[in-house]
Amino acid sequence: REKMSEIKPKDKGSSEESAAEQDWAAAKAAFENLKSNKPRPVSPKPKNAVTIAVSSRTLFNMKAERKIFEEEGLEKYVAFQQEHENEPLKPGPAFPFVKALMNVNTRLRELYPDNEELFDIVLMTNNHAQVGVRLINSINHYDLTIERFCMTGGKSPIGYLKAYLTNLYLSKSADKVIEAIDEGIAAATMFTPDTELELSGTQLRVAFDGDAVLFSDESEIIVKQHGLDSFFEHEKQFENKPLAQGPLKCFLEALGKLQRKFYAKNERLNCPIRTFLVTARSAASSGARVLKTLRSWGLEIDEALFLAGAPKGPLLQKIRPHIFFDDQMFHIEGATELGTISAHVPYGIGQKYHKGKLIEQPEKKE
Repeated sequence: REKMSEIKPKDKGSSEESAAEQDWAAAKAAFENLKSNKPRPVSPKPKNAVTIAVSSRTLFNMKAERKIFEEEGLEKYVAFQQEHENEPLKPGPAFPFVKALMNVNTRLRELYPDNEELFDIVLMTNNHAQVGVRLINSINHYDLTIERFCMTGGKSPIGYLKAYLTNLYLSKSADKVIEAIDEGIAAATMFTPDTELELSGTQLRVAFDGDAVLFSDESEIIVKQHGLDSFFEHEKQFENKPLAQGPLKCFLEALGKLQRKFYAKNERLNCPIRTFLVTARSAASSGARVLKTLRSWGLEIDEALFLAGAPKGPLLQKIRPHIFFDDQMFHIEGATELGTISAHVPYGIGQKYHKGKLIEQPEKKE
């Protein structure tokens, strides 16, 4: 898990890539020449875009349908979806996030009409193709800009995530998320909040935990194994040594790349993307290393909040992010109880603990 994906691989100038470029150009021209009364958005090349893959269960609320699948089986589930394909699905936890991504794209197109550095939203679902009509109808009902679909019919999506050069994958399946992180893809398991907060319609707000999310879990290992005093000493000793990157670092990097496009047009104060670091670290005893690490990466965070162990939920209630990433389930639970849409990053030593206590691991059989 040490190696995390870069934003996008650089061109190697190979004949294979130039052939792929020609194929892409031809496909794009054919698509854009099709007559349509509805204006279609620019289709960015995957290597230029910030690709966000969302599962159907994160984009839409499919609890009732999921229950049919689990209790009555696949055939009944598919039949139910077909019978109700003209009824739009209700929004799920990733829906406000996707709408906020679309707003950023609108602003980017206003400033850069031919720009391909945009969010590209891909629906990545293990649903069977027969369910696709209801998903398409729902996407059209809400006027969502999602042109690319992968319906894998139960197969793992990991190969497709790699093919799309995915910057972030959001799913309801913890197993798929773990598989994606193991392959170096930024990923998180989404949770629906207990109550709904009114979120900004003009600014994408993304909140990140620090350790084991933006950064590796190296410092968290010391807390868990040796206690807070050893952790404070360690952080002071290594204050000028950048932390290793964590699974979501590349997504923050991608957001920063798009933010700089607004700054270049003197739109810093009116930027439609805002990022937050919400960490349980104490600013005085362990905050400097975090900020110096971000600086060493050439990354900015708009707001850094050091809570010194205080609950995150009440503060997140004030921030009202479209998504909050954390590696520890008790922070996710506290956030969702107070209405924050949260995404669990199952990475690092924190997965062995709950509320600071070691979770008993099942014995390994010989």
